[in-house]
Amino acid sequence: MAAGVWIVTRSVNEVMTLAAKAARGAGAPPAQAAQFGAAAAVHLGAGREIDPLEQALAALPEGPVILLPLALMRIAEQGQGGHISGTVTDADPALLQSYLEALPYAARLADGGLVELYLSRPSARPRLTRIALPDHLFDDWNRLAARLLVPESEASRLSGAGAGLSDND
Repeated sequence: MAAGVWIVTRSVNEVMTLAAKAARGAGAPPAQAAQFGAAAAVHLGAGREIDPLEQALAALPEGPVILLPLALMRIAEQGQGGHISGTVTDADPALLQSYLEALPYAARLADGGLVELYLSRPSARPRLTRIALPDHLFDDWNRLAARLLVPESEASRLSGAGAGLSDND
């Protein structure tokens, strides 16, 4: 490491939550935003390029943040045994791999977008505790997440936003 250069790491939970809030702020429904958060944490924890994450958020309210969870759900719903396969097309392979690794059960990406799900086998992914999150990505995600906040105004306070006296006790 060069002198004076610090690599800031954040907890996996912080990265996952911030990514989910950024997806919500960019227009994703709550369920897909949560899945994006989990996939983003896996993606960054694996040291993959950040471009697919940035492109996925930029595509909202359409694109992979919406389509990948739905495609994986359709494949899983077709199976009646422990092993199911189906094809996912038009997805960035690295991002798709991250979504698969974020699943609670084992999954594999084969050639040509063939996805194999092993519903009766738990995921064997390593459990991360810290993730290096580039400052510009942290700032971008915070900016998107801030869209969820209620604007500060007297009207918003009168309708219940913000902390009251009892909330600070």
